[in-house]
Amino acid sequence: MKSGKRILVAFVVAALAAGVATAQRRRGLRGDFFGGAIKTMTPEDYNGAFLFCRILFRTTPQGDGNGWGVDYPRADINLTFRLSELTKTPVTRDEQEGYNHVVLRLTDPLLYRCPFVMMTEPGGAYFDEKEAAALHDYALKGGFLWADDFWGDFAFRWWAEQIGKAFPPERYPIVDVPLDHQLFQMLYHVRHIPQIPSINFWAYRGETSERGADSAVPHVRAIMDENGRIMVLMTHNTDFGDAFEREGDDHEYFLKFAPDGYAFGVNAILYSMTH
Repeated sequence: MKSGKRILVAFVVAALAAGVATAQRRRGLRGDFFGGAIKTMTPEDYNGAFLFCRILFRTTPQGDGNGWGVDYPRADINLTFRLSELTKTPVTRDEQEGYNHVVLRLTDPLLYRCPFVMMTEPGGAYFDEKEAAALHDYALKGGFLWADDFWGDFAFRWWAEQIGKAFPPERYPIVDVPLDHQLFQMLYHVRHIPQIPSINFWAYRGETSERGADSAVPHVRAIMDENGRIMVLMTHNTDFGDAFEREGDDHEYFLKFAPDGYAFGVNAILYSMTH
């Protein structure tokens, strides 16, 4: 059975048997987000197992993005759930509170407890000097950032400018990741770059390119260190986060986008933890 079919069967069986992981209130929560609490990171959150770490960043109207909290927290929980289900990777979990996930800033010293961090809608992000320096040091010391869900040329140019503060392009160019790269072969053989739209755009338009001709081609791009290790992964003109967050909201959307989304997402996490 091909890997794509195997992952689809695994998802359908799991969804019928166990359902989708859901967010729960937990100790140490601060603030409020869409009626729920934000789980900020504490030293006790890391125990050596996989922990989904989301970067909280400032958004500027000069860019193009809706902020750090897009897809939060269900994407974080669901991707952790699927990682534990589809691999033997141990994940952080509280028996009462469910799959653990945290939010932190780039300047938080606890960033180094997170070998994998994720940002959503980075086309509107703004980094100051301290944040850029912190990201630079974190990535060069082995950290891995996945920036997902930004559409069109303007959003990409804005992101390239911001990430360039941490990784000057003359030394750390942004490059397209070829399909024969190890990233695409970690567990699942990903043979194409899926274009995953938001579920609302899909329901309204029945199409995948959210900005029309300006975002017609999805890209997987990266910034690498001198040894060729991916430090910053960028999925442009596609929204993997919605494939995770919305898997339980619409069965047709789930069948069409979740298998490809999770195959790539699991590969990305496995790559981050082994390189």
